Amino acid sequence: VGDKVMVLARSGLWQEVVNVPASHTFPMPEGMSFEEAAALLVNYITAYMVLFDFGNLRPNQSVLIHMAAGGVGTAAIQLCKTVENVTIFGTASASKHNFLKESGVAHPIDYRTMDYAEEIRKISPKGVDIVLDPLGGSDTSKAFNLLKPMGKLITYGAANLVTGQKRNLMAMAKTWWNQFSITALQLLSQNKAVCGYHLGYMDEEVELVGSVVAKLVDLYSQGKIKPKIDSVWPFDQVAEAMRQMQEKKNVGKVILVPEAPKEESKKAEN
Repeated sequence: VGDKVMVLARSGLWQEVVNVPASHTFPMPEGMSFEEAAALLVNYITAYMVLFDFGNLRPNQSVLIHMAAGGVGTAAIQLCKTVENVTIFGTASASKHNFLKESGVAHPIDYRTMDYAEEIRKISPKGVDIVLDPLGGSDTSKAFNLLKPMGKLITYGAANLVTGQKRNLMAMAKTWWNQFSITALQLLSQNKAVCGYHLGYMDEEVELVGSVVAKLVDLYSQGKIKPKIDSVWPFDQVAEAMRQMQEKKNVGKVILVPEAPKEESKKAEN
């Protein structure tokens, strides 16, 4: 009672009071803010398990991180930097490239104006060892083709299904139609791996997830990882917060809090 904790829940956290099982709570490390705690678990557990448990990331390998300036992307970059001599390719709009370079991305690529697969091939003709794929659709096929022998593609989302401010059923249908599929025999002949990851379906894996959180807390305490907060929004500005992500303006995590910070409240009163 009274401990500051981070919590995991599949849904229902956009409210002031939440019940979660004790097994889904984790003590916050010393010096961590509540905003950082909100930004840590989902993004960093996902990035850690994708890179290390599925990806088996090792020194001197190369990784492609899509949406590299987002929540999972920034977490993945930091985690890659804990391994020696990992080359990071990251896709993001051009305005975010300076941030990516400062964070450790060797090769930022503007996916809006360039074919990222072609750009990667120019630099690394054989491709990359690991691709983190939150996109789905035809991008998953491109990712698979970019893998080196013994390479690993980990798909953990379908952002291509989210097509803008209004639902575009044709665009969604096209993405669904282009969704990547492969047979076991094709995998065998290509010497590649395809993995699927969804943290939301790990509810029962308390020990497994707990062991990952312990490693992340240790890395945080050592100063090797630190959640990147893009912006903090009170509940009554949730539409603006969503727009920040929808328009792909965010660098790091967009956080919701029940009320505006007190300083802002005072300014509003004045």
